[in-house]
Amino acid sequence: MMSIKKKKKRTKIVIGTIIGLFVAGIAAAPFIMRGGQEVYKEVAVETGNLSSYYTFSGTVAAEKRETVRSKTALQIGEMKVETGDVVKKEDVLLETSNGEEIKAPIDGEISAVFAEENGQVMSGAELIEIVDYANLQMSMKVDEYDLKSVAVDKEVNVIISALDMEVKGVISSISKEAANENGVAFFTAITDLEEKEDIRVGMSAEAKILNERASDVPTLPMEAVQFDGNDNPYVLIPVKDGPPKIKSIKTGINDGDHVEITEGLNIGETVAIPSDGQASASGGFMPPRPEGMAPGGIQGGQ
Repeated sequence: MMSIKKKKKRTKIVIGTIIGLFVAGIAAAPFIMRGGQEVYKEVAVETGNLSSYYTFSGTVAAEKRETVRSKTALQIGEMKVETGDVVKKEDVLLETSNGEEIKAPIDGEISAVFAEENGQVMSGAELIEIVDYANLQMSMKVDEYDLKSVAVDKEVNVIISALDMEVKGVISSISKEAANENGVAFFTAITDLEEKEDIRVGMSAEAKILNERASDVPTLPMEAVQFDGNDNPYVLIPVKDGPPKIKSIKTGINDGDHVEITEGLNIGETVAIPSDGQASASGGFMPPRPEGMAPGGIQGGQ
């Protein structure tokens, strides 16, 4: 009986040892595999052109919209227009039962008719709504810290995502008073859009305003730039038959994909990029944060 118990105990120890070695082998696998694979890829510093933009979201609106109302109590005689009709300013919209003519105050399209022939209306009642769909605008909110980026008569590129379309625009007005939302002050900027038939009122839009531009400058992919514990940028320089060495650099603007190298590297020099992530100075991995990538309304630059 004693020999059987000893045998079972020895069997358990052996099984436990095998399981332990198996688990340790799985844990060590990534490091073993890494030793037999290329850990870094290399990329050269190239000449490039970069632009950074401020971006603002907004919606498309009509420049002019008028609701025609009755000035006194009256009876409708004859309606001269219906929904969808295009009218010019001073076109007759309707006649009252006593022959008075009510005319269009603006050019536009009849978007709604509220009155009916032979109907009685009170003073101030809505009769007809006219919208100028030919002249559209983008209304966007600009927080107080980005207000310096907008100015009346400044050109803007406007992206209509639903139509996969980019149109030109010009800022026509900026509110003089801010609206406060959750402790942040926002101003309203209006951008007049070039006429495009497919754009509709209410569509979402994004305005891009040029912030900075750099031409024919040394550039690297953003993933090539690492940061140390003090947020100082550096790159990894390949070393033959050895691990790459760290080299400090300075960066300029970026466009979201590439970053300008202002000091530390020349055109044609090669840097190493970890193939499985972004290496920190301590050997860990960090996402790239090139200098010049600021929060807020700015995209790809400060």
